[in-house]
Amino acid sequence: MSTSVENQIQTTFDAAAIVKAQRDYFNTGKTKDVEFRIQQLKKLRQLIVDNEQNIKDALKADLNKSPMEAYSTEIGFMIADIDHTLKDIRSLSKPRKVKTPIFHQLGSSWIQAEPYGCTFIIAPWNYPFQLALSPVVGAVAAGNTCLIRPSRMSENTAILMEKLINSNFDPGFLKVVRCDTRQSNELLEHKFDYIFFTGSPDVGRQIYSAAAKHLTPVTLELGGKSPCFVDETFNENWGIKRLVWGKFTNAGQTCVAPDYVLVDKKVKQKFVDLFIKTTKDFFGENPQQSPDFGRIINEKHFLRISRFIEKGNVVMGGQTDINDLYIAPTLLDGVSTEDEVMNEEIFGPVMPIITYDKLDDAIQFVKSRNKPLALYIFSSDKMYQERILRETSSGNASINECLMHVGQFELPFGGVGESGIGAYHGKVSFDTFSHLKGILKKSTLSDIKQRFPPYTEGGTQLIKKLINWFL
Repeated sequence: MSTSVENQIQTTFDAAAIVKAQRDYFNTGKTKDVEFRIQQLKKLRQLIVDNEQNIKDALKADLNKSPMEAYSTEIGFMIADIDHTLKDIRSLSKPRKVKTPIFHQLGSSWIQAEPYGCTFIIAPWNYPFQLALSPVVGAVAAGNTCLIRPSRMSENTAILMEKLINSNFDPGFLKVVRCDTRQSNELLEHKFDYIFFTGSPDVGRQIYSAAAKHLTPVTLELGGKSPCFVDETFNENWGIKRLVWGKFTNAGQTCVAPDYVLVDKKVKQKFVDLFIKTTKDFFGENPQQSPDFGRIINEKHFLRISRFIEKGNVVMGGQTDINDLYIAPTLLDGVSTEDEVMNEEIFGPVMPIITYDKLDDAIQFVKSRNKPLALYIFSSDKMYQERILRETSSGNASINECLMHVGQFELPFGGVGESGIGAYHGKVSFDTFSHLKGILKKSTLSDIKQRFPPYTEGGTQLIKKLINWFL
């Protein structure tokens, strides 16, 4: 894009008008109609189906994603997400009856989900299609309008989404805004009813601070260093395949990728040998030539990840090519807990190994660090599994599986502590983008007269009994 065009976009950018259009549209009440929401989700689904090849091409240009990876982690994921939502949207939109204690008789109680209003979705670059539109599915299902800000790093996907969304939906209802950081900050100066951000903890803090000025609720999908526990009972077939696949999908640029592996000392060498063999089975002797191995998003991230390889012993991989933004699948041994690779989320195809003699030590190591977005356990020992789950905290966890919990729409997906605030997917997405309004309705035929002044000691005793007995 030329400088003159960039300047033209910047001078014509009107944050106030963009937000006002969204609020005006919401105030028409159209989005509160469940049938309207259903039709909009069906339209979005059809757009994805009709543009499958265009989406694959954009993801290939941005991240060198293979057709299989592009479909399974982005396109197919979105279709499944929409289908799952459409299946439940009517029931989720209905009043949800709850018990009414005898103290509140004659009465009834229910929860009514109502949309927040104008939502702002701020998306990352690593899964630029899925992570921009999956929150939109929940927001639309719940009856909100959406302003979508894709990452500028994944430019090809952002341009395609802008074309697809802005050409097919009313801009007051759904709108993609490709903007720079300054313009994004201008948008955040205005009042939104909900903000959904996926990205780094550092930027998440900035979003949280901006939202706090308007007391706007947020979901922050962040990241962190997700640990992977391996013991002597780990599965040498499907288990190791799932682990290697989970680490190197999207060239490791996945927020829930295993960031480092804690291996029982007794099986370290066997684990290393199987890890190397499986990686070669997947990507060949030279993964740079494999059509199934991705690339780093840009030079800045390439240089950041390359620094990690400088410390520790490279037992597999280590090759880099800045001209191709290629970093080989890499296994690092001999790393120190003080090294940069163990104190920053890697977000790339580098896997450090840490060995342990006692599970106590491995658990304590994880507990001494920030709570991760995901935690993985590769073991056939049920007591081992249960102990790790009981004594650690993480956003989500998987046993003998990797990444796939993200696509289980019956589970909430989100972080805890440093790895995020709030969750989404499936029913949880609907509830995330809804204010769950509690409603109590009482008959006027009768009441307990002792609840009203003037109060007496007898009345107080009666109220105490009623509360203790029936509430």
